[in-house]
Amino acid sequence: MSAGTPPLVRPARLPGDPDRRTALHRVIRVDQAGEYGAARIYAGQIAVLGKGRHGAVLRHMAAQERVHLDEFDRQIRRRHVRPTLLQPVWHVAGFALGAVTALLGERAAMACTVAVEEVIDGHYAHQAESLGDDEPALKATIARFRAEESEHRDIGLANGAELATGYPLLSALVKAGSRAAIWLSQRV
Repeated sequence: MSAGTPPLVRPARLPGDPDRRTALHRVIRVDQAGEYGAARIYAGQIAVLGKGRHGAVLRHMAAQERVHLDEFDRQIRRRHVRPTLLQPVWHVAGFALGAVTALLGERAAMACTVAVEEVIDGHYAHQAESLGDDEPALKATIARFRAEESEHRDIGLANGAELATGYPLLSALVKAGSRAAIWLSQRV
């Protein structure tokens, strides 16, 4: 770059980017869908492992997810955001994912938790950055929920997630599914 050439500055919005209202609605929609899916995953895991040694920890994490879901349900109503049309799919898929991983064993259930929460951690970090200073209350809520999701990841790691049979493959599959669910729930 020559001395007289100004540096390239990325515009705040690129052609094709959603406007601010649409972007905010996507944040609320996908977070409500994600917390709904997480609640369903824990419901599936509790159905299989609820009476075992991990029952209490699963119920603890499920209770936190319920608080997260209740908050995003309020946001949906207050801001008049259309929920994802895929909620019936997430209802079945979330429960099935939780139940199947629990049937594979306690470590596989914890591996599922770790994989989901690692994706959510990155997702929430990106959202907080994209919100900037426009939505301080929502940004603070996302930061608080992100910390609790990280706690869930740590619980999963402390309970043998990485020792699950086929951990790398299971983790990769759950992460891919989680990323796909995020992308779809933002848009559909």
